[in-house]
Amino acid sequence: MFRLGTTSYILPDDILPNVRFLADKVQDIELVLFEVDNGPNNLPSPEVVGELAALAETHDLTFTVHLPLDLRLGAGGDEGHVSLVKAKRVIDCTRALNPWAYVLHLDGKDVLPSPVGAFPTGEPLPLRSRGASRGQGVGVRRWQDHSTRALEIVADWASGPERLAVENLERYPLDFILPVIERVPVSRCVDIGHLWLDGHDPLPYLRAALPRTRVIHLHGIAERDHKSLAHMPPEKLNPVIGTLLREGYAGVLTLEVFGEDDFYSSLEALKTTIRDMR
Repeated sequence: MFRLGTTSYILPDDILPNVRFLADKVQDIELVLFEVDNGPNNLPSPEVVGELAALAETHDLTFTVHLPLDLRLGAGGDEGHVSLVKAKRVIDCTRALNPWAYVLHLDGKDVLPSPVGAFPTGEPLPLRSRGASRGQGVGVRRWQDHSTRALEIVADWASGPERLAVENLERYPLDFILPVIERVPVSRCVDIGHLWLDGHDPLPYLRAALPRTRVIHLHGIAERDHKSLAHMPPEKLNPVIGTLLREGYAGVLTLEVFGEDDFYSSLEALKTTIRDMR
């Protein structure tokens, strides 16, 4: 059975009060961290990390950590890009929590034909190399090489590539990250909500990714994504949960919502679905 999780932003409060609130309600908590240059950040202090570790031990909790920036090298392939600097800082400050996974995005906007989000929902963006000029194809290959190197660097900091869970993003081609993750033995984070948002049937993607999947993000679609699962009809939600149960998925299933109402109603929708599966 999977480990049920949610985010560290269910209460409008800091990480520690959220973890205290959620400790007896879930088995994993996704720490959503940010760090603004010369501005605020919510990176936990060593004292807070110590309290989080104590709560984890008492309640058999695990943590997943969402890295704050989409991972990339600098334009010239330099390894000092801010996304790497901040990834290392986050990994260093959460290492004592022995996270289940570090969830990350790969920044591929530069090799897409238009800015991400420019196409309507349901129309994932094609890679420039498809029907593009030779020069653009070289750009895609360079992006793949740079992304591979970025993952290798961060995997060393994270104590192994299996701790890195690369997430699929909305408005990207379904196979966008595959040439990179075929070169580095990282794990997968399958975001079902992103697949629904783009109008895809998530089951083929999920089944193909499941052997390497360490984390699954699940959230409903209403006026936007990351809403309650109560918005998803049974014909969409039930096949996803049924697949996880039949395949014996034992990773983390994160209800990636933000707020008490969406959290509790998502829990109820999930419980109803699991009851219907049995």
